[in-house]
Amino acid sequence: MSAGGRAGAWLAEQWYARRAWLGLLLPLAGVFRVLAGVRRAGFAMGWFKRVRLPVPVIVVGNITVGGTGKTPLVLWLVDALRRAGLRPGIVARGYGGENSLQAVAPDADPAAVGDEPLLLARRSGCPVWVGKDRAAAGTALLAAHPECDVLVADDGLQHYRLARDFEIAVLDGVRGFGNRLPLPAGPLREPVSRLNHCDAVVVNGAWGAEGPPPAAAYRMAVVGDRLCNVREPGRCVEARAFEGRRVRAIAGIGNPQRFFDELRRLGMRNFDRQAFPDHHAFTAADLAYDGYDAIVMTEKDAVKCTAFAAGHCWALHVRAEVDPALGARILTELKQ
Repeated sequence: MSAGGRAGAWLAEQWYARRAWLGLLLPLAGVFRVLAGVRRAGFAMGWFKRVRLPVPVIVVGNITVGGTGKTPLVLWLVDALRRAGLRPGIVARGYGGENSLQAVAPDADPAAVGDEPLLLARRSGCPVWVGKDRAAAGTALLAAHPECDVLVADDGLQHYRLARDFEIAVLDGVRGFGNRLPLPAGPLREPVSRLNHCDAVVVNGAWGAEGPPPAAAYRMAVVGDRLCNVREPGRCVEARAFEGRRVRAIAGIGNPQRFFDELRRLGMRNFDRQAFPDHHAFTAADLAYDGYDAIVMTEKDAVKCTAFAAGHCWALHVRAEVDPALGARILTELKQ
């Protein structure tokens, strides 16, 4: 693990533990909040140009740094759109990739396109394009796939250059907003009040964070009970096959504890764990654990390990279960 990755993971722990020393970073946090507010106001007032694409755009994002369950929600959303007769496409930044404008094929190099876009390309069956400029990515996707009649932007809440027709903010119900401070003193990309301007707020898991949950939030749960072999994705088993076996669980996601808790819920009581920073660039050395019957990881991590994973490496496949009222509302908005 790189020094930068260790530092980032340690700082995230400090935010959610609400360490007092973070007050030293308040001057920097104040500057960040002012600059973010000016940028947001600039787009709202027309100082900066927005790009409106010729099809409706649905943005899925969050106001905190780290994982909240956006990717499972995007997969659920494009499936709901497709079942309604629409033909969705997906645009994303491609975190961890090269940030160049490009299509994402299911067999793409994760180092070039990013882990989450590659997972979306493999699971969604939709065209996926990545680029630092999400508006340019959307334009390129529509040029290559003119049949697409709606776009979903993954992690695009703060990408104001791309005009949107429906905004969804996803919250981690357990961790909430941490110490409620802006970066770098806390995990907030934008103030909590930003949620009042989103079309929908989705809470992933039961709300256990400090303070009341957002009003009128839609509920979501990320569940899974099947593990597929990383090297042979077509070979899958139910989670109970690992009960009583010696398991090493690894996770390089925004909230690894959620993954470990899910494994325990599935009956894997006796496992060792290793957390890596979000978007960690895995190598064969990261999987070199002796004495284990299985190494279990997330799907997002697995797409980066396919080339060197051993036969005892498995990935937990998950899906989002979302309040169906959200899908109905989105479809109603699109028709209007």
